[in-house]
Amino acid sequence: MHQSLYQILIYVVPLIFAITLHEAAHGWMARRYGDPTPAMLGRVTLNPIPHIDLVGTILVPGLLLLGSAFTGFGGVLLGWAKPVPINTRNLRPFRQGMLMVALAGPVSNLLQAVAWLALLKLFIVSGLITQSLLDLTIAGVFVNFYLMAFNLLPLPPLDGGRIVTMLLPYNAAVRFAQLERYGMLILVVLILSGLMTMFMKPFVAMAQTMLSWVLF
Repeated sequence: MHQSLYQILIYVVPLIFAITLHEAAHGWMARRYGDPTPAMLGRVTLNPIPHIDLVGTILVPGLLLLGSAFTGFGGVLLGWAKPVPINTRNLRPFRQGMLMVALAGPVSNLLQAVAWLALLKLFIVSGLITQSLLDLTIAGVFVNFYLMAFNLLPLPPLDGGRIVTMLLPYNAAVRFAQLERYGMLILVVLILSGLMTMFMKPFVAMAQTMLSWVLF
């Protein structure tokens, strides 16, 4: 029981940072491209409370962590926050703005993963490393790669779906965007079928490679 609680606590801190900074990055990029809406609504902030979604930020990751902790098997860690409200009519230029806003979230997770790696290296070089710090920093790397991979899935309304939509020609983009109404159903099928895990494998392998550079 204590080991299970420890594992959950180790993941809570990086998960909160990962989701909070992800959403704040969307809002920050929207402001750069002309939309003040996220800032006006208090969503360009490092305070996690305005970003928390009961289901996506607490229940889903909590259940996945509990399942991993009590079964002893690793799984896919998923989670999300409240979507940042953006008035797309304010974005200038529109397509570039939408593309950069969508990219900002996954890029923030990549940068956080690199920051956790740098912190791990600092702890090792300084001789301050303990088992708890080792576990925490490694969790920080994997959490951010998991969330980056999840959000890059080319399925509306995820960031990857937005990115694909903005890269397609107009008519194709309109048809592709219509998948959003079935997005949640498709996502459930991908998770239950194991296809989500397959999609995430290259990202997990990348995280493992980067950790090996630091640890060995």
